[in-house]
Amino acid sequence: MSKRVKIGYIGGGSMGWAWSVMKDLALESALCGEVRLYDIDHEAAKANVTIGNRLNNHEKTVSKWEYKYASDLSEALDGVDFVIISILPGTFDEMESDVHTPEVYGIYQSVGDTTGPAGIVRSMRTVPMMEEIARAIQKYCPKAWVINYTNPMAVCVAALYGVFPQIKAFGCCHEAFHTLTLLYWMMEEETGEQINKEDIRLNISGVNHFSWVDRADYKDVDLMPLFERYAAKYAHTGYSKWDGDRDPENYFRNLNRVCFDLFIRCNAIPSAGDRHIAEFLPWYLTDGESCGEWGFGLTPVSVRKKWRTQLLDKRARILAGKEPFDPSRSGEEGTKLIKALLGMGEMITNVNIPNTGQMDGIGHGVIVETNAVFGRDSVRPIWAGRLPNAAHLLAEKQTRQQEYLMRACTDRDMALAFSVFSEDNLVRLNVSSARELFAKMVSNTRAYLADWVSRSYASFPFNILITASTRNI
Repeated sequence: MSKRVKIGYIGGGSMGWAWSVMKDLALESALCGEVRLYDIDHEAAKANVTIGNRLNNHEKTVSKWEYKYASDLSEALDGVDFVIISILPGTFDEMESDVHTPEVYGIYQSVGDTTGPAGIVRSMRTVPMMEEIARAIQKYCPKAWVINYTNPMAVCVAALYGVFPQIKAFGCCHEAFHTLTLLYWMMEEETGEQINKEDIRLNISGVNHFSWVDRADYKDVDLMPLFERYAAKYAHTGYSKWDGDRDPENYFRNLNRVCFDLFIRCNAIPSAGDRHIAEFLPWYLTDGESCGEWGFGLTPVSVRKKWRTQLLDKRARILAGKEPFDPSRSGEEGTKLIKALLGMGEMITNVNIPNTGQMDGIGHGVIVETNAVFGRDSVRPIWAGRLPNAAHLLAEKQTRQQEYLMRACTDRDMALAFSVFSEDNLVRLNVSSARELFAKMVSNTRAYLADWVSRSYASFPFNILITASTRNI
């Protein structure tokens, strides 16, 4: 018999994460229930209500879900068992400024949603949103489990706990799938046999999009020596089993050269793809061409805007009955985690939660990414230990930056935010240029920073922001 649950989905108009969740739920026979979709784009949420409810009549559907439109957070969250958050903090216009304004100053970013100038300014507008969501959760569903998919992941989770310390929240990221796939390819190539990827076990620790693997096993086989051989062999040419990774026109190409280089430097495997890793360090994005030399791509926001237009067209065709919306497995772990939290078995996976000692040498309460055991109404972190010294040094710097960025965002302290910005590894500018760039970027996202302006006038020269607001990107 299926377990009936209530889910509140914030960002329920999504055509990415929300569609994946809806399809996964339709194929999960152990669960059924109600999903309330809330989005500031109300028409998008209403469209997904229609699409979600149609799944109930699909021949492949094994689980019935009632999708409802929620006009506000109270309606979405009141009495739910689970909350899912997948929002875009701002619009792609703000993200375009985040990613491309720094290019005028010689700063290039391959993703722009976690760190670097883009990640910092994105955090500044994201934290107030997450604080509002946390207050609503505390009021309407304080016992609910909260699954966050929104980036910047660590900042989002920190903001939730900052408002509501007793919140039962965690951040999910599929970055470790990258390392699992690499090791899977290597094992099959070495043995000539098919293996079960789920039998590979990783010890993960670090911060989101900059976490590390210092132990990897396949059953009773230590995989670190295998990875060391491949890193040495392919450090200069790259390695991938996917043909698209050698296509210079592919914005998501990834030949793992950054991963191999950092393994050789640090004796630990960076678990995310090269596009994310490179933004945390000063070595791989030195100019607009360096990413190509390292075998990964930059993703212009114009491409994301194009994809959105295509998805809007797709949604219109689905609503008109001109294109099917079929249940299919996304490969994400959300439904599995919900089942584990309901007591339907235990599961171990990497998760973003406050550090309570699972990562040695990192401050208490800092949001870290390590493995945890998911079981009935519990997420229990697994002790990850301390990273090898070189990797620990790099990870520790990021946790410190995260801590001060959160202080700036919580206090709406523009001066502290600029200090974090100017110390970022990608911001290789003199203080005058750094201040000018920061002012331009802040001005371009000022619609989301009203709180910051009023609180920071005395500590930051607001006239620079006013001047910058008259300039183009």
